[in-house]
Amino acid sequence: MEIYLDNCSTTKPREEVIKEMIYALREEYGNPSSLHRLGMNAEKSINKVRQEIANFLRVNKDEIYFTSGGTESNNFAMQSIIEKYNRFGKHIITTRIEHSSILNVMKSYEAKGYDITYLKVDNNGLISLDELYNSIRDDTILVSIMQVNNEIGSIQPTWKIKDILREKKSNALIHVDGVQAFGKINLDIKKWDIDTFSISGHKIHGPKGIGVLYLNKELKLNPMIFGGNQEMGLRSGTENVPGIMGLGKAVEIMKKDFDKEQQKVKEIKLYFINKLKWEIDNIRINSPSNNNFSPYILNVSFEYVKGEVLLHYLEDKDIFVSTTSACSSKGKGKSHVLVELGLSDSQIEGAIRFCFSHENTIEDIDYTVDILKNSVEDIRQITMR
Repeated sequence: MEIYLDNCSTTKPREEVIKEMIYALREEYGNPSSLHRLGMNAEKSINKVRQEIANFLRVNKDEIYFTSGGTESNNFAMQSIIEKYNRFGKHIITTRIEHSSILNVMKSYEAKGYDITYLKVDNNGLISLDELYNSIRDDTILVSIMQVNNEIGSIQPTWKIKDILREKKSNALIHVDGVQAFGKINLDIKKWDIDTFSISGHKIHGPKGIGVLYLNKELKLNPMIFGGNQEMGLRSGTENVPGIMGLGKAVEIMKKDFDKEQQKVKEIKLYFINKLKWEIDNIRINSPSNNNFSPYILNVSFEYVKGEVLLHYLEDKDIFVSTTSACSSKGKGKSHVLVELGLSDSQIEGAIRFCFSHENTIEDIDYTVDILKNSVEDIRQITMR
């Protein structure tokens, strides 16, 4: 029995998605920029998906741009905004617990002389809106805050940011990394007045190598990739038609089953937490089951255990989890997110991230907790001698 609990790193593509991509490879192989029938058919398929995603987000079709994934969407949005509006200032606000695709962009602009304010978070991974308010300056051009944290699942109150900016009479723009939010929590990016929002296909049972950037049509950003003027002139390069069609199928199914799948995952997470607390001593739940956290993410610290060792114990039993973000798991050092939460070294070292999907069952959780209990006991017998 294989139990996959690493759905924050990537999800298993749905069978319908795979079939749609195979169809695209066989039948929709025309270049969408070509003027003949095969090209026009591919272009129609792309625009159909663009409309599907726009409908789900309740935005306009011409505000949806296809990219290669969340990292490109984040880079594209931030760098385009910064390069266009830096004449108004060189101050940017973000948080200390962003994804590396945000933080590394910030580092690059710091090296160019920009001033970056990194908002602190509390022990639940949430920013202080008062600190945000007090950090806004006349030269602030961008606020970039992740909607759902990829390691612990904390949900930031991005819906309040624009009101704060208005109160401060600031024209700063808002970018939101929505990779772990899209398809997982309820969103209303138009109502929240978010300017740019990033999405990744492989986090929602779609294919890898495809993403989306929502860009408010009132913004007139400059392209970062030049060429044949695809994607309404903003992101040149022949479109990934199979990837786009696979993403469209994933969104179509997700839209239909969103409430049912979210409710199932909520129940699984709560059941998992309660069973862990009952079965295993000396643990810390870093992602409680409440409205401040995504139901899809559960981060747990096992004291007197090295997370990487526990991961391989579980892998030997065909249970797949992670210790940190997949994008930084091969790097060195502690999780910057858990450090900011104020966890001890032993709690950080013993942290495991479980990420759920609609495919997980209560039976999966029972088996996982049984293996976890035995594995933790075995490891502790060694480490606590």
